[in-house]
Order: sequence, then C-alpha cells, then structure tokens
Amino acid sequence: MIQAVHKQSIFKNPHQLKVLVVDDQPEVRTMIREILLDANVTQVFEAPDGKAAMQFIDADFDMVDLIICDWNMPGLNGVDFLKQVRSCFPDLPFLMVSGNCDKKSILEAKISGVSAYIRKPFSPLQMEEKLKILVDKKYN
Repeated sequence: MIQAVHKQSIFKNPHQLKVLVVDDQPEVRTMIREILLDANVTQVFEAPDGKAAMQFIDADFDMVDLIICDWNMPGLNGVDFLKQVRSCFPDLPFLMVSGNCDKKSILEAKISGVSAYIRKPFSPLQMEEKLKILVDKKYN
C-alpha cells in the first residue's frame, strides 16, 4: 500500500499567510501559486500588473501579508508598484522577481525598499528559501 507523503510547510502557520502574486505572465503566476500550495500556503491572490495589485491592496490591506512581484510589467511596473506600497506600508515583505540581475537594477530595488530579490529563472527551492527568510523576519 502506498501512503501519501505530506510535505511539511516551511512556514509556522502557512494557512494563515496571505500572499499577493503580481506578474503579467499567467504561467509565472501559476508556477508561483503551485510553489506556495506545495508549502501549504492556500491564501494566494493574483494580479496581472502593479495597478491591479494596488487596487487590491487599497480595497482591503488586511488581505496581504507578503507580496511577490515581477519587475517588468506593462503600465505600473514592479519598482513603481514597490514605491507606492512602501509609501503606505513600509514593513510589508516584498519579494521582487526579475530577470534583471545587473547591479544597477538590484541597487534600484534596494533603494526603493525591496525586502528580497530573486532572479528568474528560479527553482521552487530558491523561492521557498527566500520566502521563509522574509516570513521569519517579519513574524518571528
């Protein structure tokens, strides 16, 4: 008989964690959602760009404990969205996801208040490690 193996979450209370994933590519949002679901994070919300994400946050800020956001998006890009978030919510964990890995881009994200930065493409393990650091720093 084969028994199901339940992966232990990397978070202490994963079902309580509310994550907003912002990316203009639906397949990237789906991939990140799957990584979160594998870590037993079930409250995952999605936005296709920074403008929609800001509207989501403005409607109910309590719905977000952490943001995972792409840098390059049409309209309101990730850095501009980050700046808007920081003007209202300076302590909200914000993980920037980008193919931009040059020093200038990383420095711009850091100056804008990013909590962490991960380069595309990334593995599920890399994403989980970054998220664990952010959540541990914020909630422990």
